[in-house]
Amino acid sequence: MAYLDAAAAEPLHPVARQALLAALDDGWADPGKLYTQARRARQLLDAARASVAEAVGVRTEHVIFTPSGTSAAALAVHGGLIGRQRYGTTVVHSAIEHSAVLHAIGEHGVSVPVDRTGRLDLDAWRAAFAAPGVALAALISASHEVGTAQPVEAAAVAGVPLYVDAAQSLGWAPVPGEWSLLSASAHKWGGPAGVGILAVRPGTRWTTPFPDNQREYGSVDLPSIVAAAASLRAVRATAERDAARLRTLVDLIRERVPATVPHVEVVGDPTDRLPHLVTFSCLYVDGEALLHALDRRGFAVSSGSSCTSSTLRPSHVLEAMGVLSHGNVRVSLPRDVADEDVHRFLAELPGVVAELRAEAGVTGL
Repeated sequence: MAYLDAAAAEPLHPVARQALLAALDDGWADPGKLYTQARRARQLLDAARASVAEAVGVRTEHVIFTPSGTSAAALAVHGGLIGRQRYGTTVVHSAIEHSAVLHAIGEHGVSVPVDRTGRLDLDAWRAAFAAPGVALAALISASHEVGTAQPVEAAAVAGVPLYVDAAQSLGWAPVPGEWSLLSASAHKWGGPAGVGILAVRPGTRWTTPFPDNQREYGSVDLPSIVAAAASLRAVRATAERDAARLRTLVDLIRERVPATVPHVEVVGDPTDRLPHLVTFSCLYVDGEALLHALDRRGFAVSSGSSCTSSTLRPSHVLEAMGVLSHGNVRVSLPRDVADEDVHRFLAELPGVVAELRAEAGVTGL
């Protein structure tokens, strides 16, 4: 099986596996206690926090660990709204935020459009802040569905905290700009699932929604946190080299797919994007059927479209971009992907699409 869905979850990094196993033996105690084993656990937690803080670009005390990236996003939004309630209740956000962020924003959101590449309309973004009552801004650092990088540096508006969802990008580089809140998810860079990160820069009006003013609520999964921090350091050490290799493979996919499969649209910015992710849509093909057919051929891919039997609606990201959403495939390459897996995918894709179109009665293309 060729695993080509790293945007959903990067395979566990070898460094993460080593750190996890070591921490299971050495970091099982409650780091809040005072006995010897607890003090050792506290040392491991403090070291992990310091390592993550360095990667994010903040001080150690500004990093909060959560049970997931989704919970980190919710904590960022809810805490930001509580901390800024005297200023208003409105959150200005891009139309392509992750569904977890949109869910956290709820009825408080003002959506700002993107262009056909998925890039934020900066003029509309700035105009949205003219309305009274804006408490928070939310902008994903790079699209989780099509890979387009967002202008985070240019999006900061004086006086309004900017929350950045960096789940897909933090494993590749720090997020630039004057952001106030940042969330990420360890399994996106090869850490274990179940570890989210929230960074709160000093001066940000953010208030924890937890009782007793607790920033981290409940017990932490210390071994997984240690593994997450170790793997983040490891992937960032090789990020430049890995990005160059994966970008070459993604460029090949972007070139070959429309050349070999009729009626295909490759979406997302062709250059200003994540290095490992490419999305395309095939007209006259059911997306779910295409994913299943590719799975039977040995390719684990995902879809930028949520148009499945459970939702019966296309991706809000693709809708916002105004691009084709039928037969949508998102290919996201793990760092250790074999070149031959990508070449095999490109060789077999045209036949798979042709078969599905023929089964649907679509001919003469």
